[in-house]
Amino acid sequence: MELFIEYLDGIDNPDHRARTEEILAWVANKFPNLEPQIKWNTPMFSDHGTFIIGFTTAKHHMSVSPEEAGITHFADEISQAGYSATKGLFRIPWNEPVNYELLEKMIAFNIQDKAELTNFWRK
Repeated sequence: MELFIEYLDGIDNPDHRARTEEILAWVANKFPNLEPQIKWNTPMFSDHGTFIIGFTTAKHHMSVSPEEAGITHFADEISQAGYSATKGLFRIPWNEPVNYELLEKMIAFNIQDKAELTNFWRK
């Protein structure tokens, strides 16, 4: 988590900072084999050099990016959780609960789906 300190310190709202830290710590604890990274000023986790999931903060939400394949695969569950989505990310409003079960499924899906990939992103 030390890697994310500078990013977290840049989040002005203390509630948003605490929630972001909580989510990043949850991923690191739940998936200890993933490598935490900061790329493009974005906290993310990778596995054997390939992107698994990334997080960014905005005024009204946290954006979660499991890549387009993750959004497509979990489109119904994202909608059922009440989150809005675009092609490559979905948004968790700050005032809504985090669906950790969905996050866990997405991360596990990407780890398995990208097990043989050598590129950072899917092609």
